[in-house]
Amino acid sequence: MKNLVIDIGNTNTSFGIFKANRLIRSWDIPTGKIVSGRDLKLNKAAINSIVICSVVPKATRALKAKVIKQLHIMPLVVGEDIKVPVKNLYRNPKQVGQDRLVNAFAGLKIFGAPLIIVDFGTAITFDVVSARAEYVGGMIIPGLKISLEALATKCALLPEAKLAAPRELIGKDTKNSILSGMLNGFGCLCDGVVIKLKKQFKKQPIVVATGGNIGLISKFCSSIDKIDKNLTLKGLNFLTKDRF
Repeated sequence: MKNLVIDIGNTNTSFGIFKANRLIRSWDIPTGKIVSGRDLKLNKAAINSIVICSVVPKATRALKAKVIKQLHIMPLVVGEDIKVPVKNLYRNPKQVGQDRLVNAFAGLKIFGAPLIIVDFGTAITFDVVSARAEYVGGMIIPGLKISLEALATKCALLPEAKLAAPRELIGKDTKNSILSGMLNGFGCLCDGVVIKLKKQFKKQPIVVATGGNIGLISKFCSSIDKIDKNLTLKGLNFLTKDRF
């Protein structure tokens, strides 16, 4: 039995094909292509079930229609057709992004509780899971690329810089000054937030990091215990298995 899981993010959409608990294939495409429908071709490849998690409603509708047409399978949409089995303590539970709950679910399945989950995506999110396996809440911070774009847009004399590791800590030119500030700054931000969050726990939590930018930022953070770039995809696969 093969499960296709799809995580629609603001910047990219991640696809994963699982056989049991093993991720046998994964790929990303820009979410803009989902919305426009350009170059989106899906291969059935003996897929038995499909689960979609999304933070972009327009892309959800477009992809759901495309999946039904090309694969002849009715996908399950997290939050609509399937619920993440984690107790949600948010003041207004409907405000929590489904991807954050899926990450909490995956973290509990893989690492146990308590947890701090840091997702370095379009936005940077910190999510707290209690020792009782409850989703407590967290933080939302502008992501690395958003911050780079803001610098170039709002500061007339600063150039656009492509997100990459800086050559040195103390930048010797504008580009490397920006990159050093971004990577070292956000690395220190991560560590500082984790220190504050850990004070809310009686038992030491495991700090798990994920997201599209984790490969770049992780070397600038000292507070991360575990890295799992595919945490959301794994959580969606767990949801599929629990249902079928």
